[in-house]
Amino acid sequence: MMTAINLGLPALPPETLAPRRKSRKIKVGKVEVGGDAPISVQSMTTTLTADINATLQQIAELTAAGCDIVRVAVPSADDAAALPAIAHKSQIPVIADIHFQPRYVFAAIEAGCAAVRVNPGNIKEFDDQVKEIAQAATEAGVSLRIGVNAGSLDKRLLAKYGKATPEALVESALWEASLFEEHGFRDFKISVKHHDPVIMVKAYEQLAEQCDYPLHLGVTEAGPAFQGTIKSATAFGALLSKGIGDTIRVSLSAPPVEEVKVGIKILESLNLRPRKLEIVSCPSCGRAQVDVYKLADEVTAGLEGLTVPLRVAVMGCVVNGPGEAREADLGVASGNGKGQIFVHGEVIKTVKESDIVETLIEEAMRLAEDMPDVEGAPEVSVGR
Repeated sequence: MMTAINLGLPALPPETLAPRRKSRKIKVGKVEVGGDAPISVQSMTTTLTADINATLQQIAELTAAGCDIVRVAVPSADDAAALPAIAHKSQIPVIADIHFQPRYVFAAIEAGCAAVRVNPGNIKEFDDQVKEIAQAATEAGVSLRIGVNAGSLDKRLLAKYGKATPEALVESALWEASLFEEHGFRDFKISVKHHDPVIMVKAYEQLAEQCDYPLHLGVTEAGPAFQGTIKSATAFGALLSKGIGDTIRVSLSAPPVEEVKVGIKILESLNLRPRKLEIVSCPSCGRAQVDVYKLADEVTAGLEGLTVPLRVAVMGCVVNGPGEAREADLGVASGNGKGQIFVHGEVIKTVKESDIVETLIEEAMRLAEDMPDVEGAPEVSVGR
């Protein structure tokens, strides 16, 4: 009789810092947002939308990285003309990002986009188009995102508050939402983005108290990869730890696939998305007897693409190493030119330092192959 191997999957739902805020549930194509739906990860293409092949190629890369929803920019008529092909061929829901020209909103709806992002602060004559937009979206089953940005706040509110304060962002969002509510349309989510995480967090906290719409989190213009990751993780962590947030987009001056990776890791770190591969490695110190950085990088590269929830510990000394390795599904405690390999807390072998990486990868593959079926778990795939 085969004994199931415990890969560290919790018997109970993972512990989170706070219950999710209660919100309405909407649909963005096949993806549910809000309510009890999982928090989704979004990104945005950097290609010219009019270049259909390039855009679809980037969407495919984002899909492979785990992106749930993708947004494409529609600043021109050529971009709008490309939407039917992109929306039809994309494997994940496509959101059209509309600024300035309200006619592109209708073009996106007619093209079959799953949703449309509108920024009323800079759409010409937006107030006069709300009824028609609401009617077209309702008939097509398309949801909207009311996207308020600090950099494009309605001039009336800038005059009132002097700058993009949390209160100004929230007032703008709720005012714009009320325009749709007047016509019975409520299938939208809201964002109130700012480049300053403190202002952004305060705005979302206030908004969460004043409405029940699903909220899309984002720190706009967050910056290069390192800075943007820190700012996004800080702001998202502050909100998600309080149950605020239904979908996220990490904005980085980096390839969009990196945005998806960061977003997924933020959710996994807060137990808001099932963890997959997790590398636990020590920061190294004067006690380390191996090059921990090199070892951790090589193990990470060797296991790239592994999708089972496996925790692998890479430790560089005999002080904390054995204890940390025992807590992981698979681990190594290194020292004196050797490495003790642990599987579920038990030492299964001791290998030469030069064989540590190969041994860990082999054991990880063996554990992945023996993983018992888990409902909803993805297939095991490993890229080398």
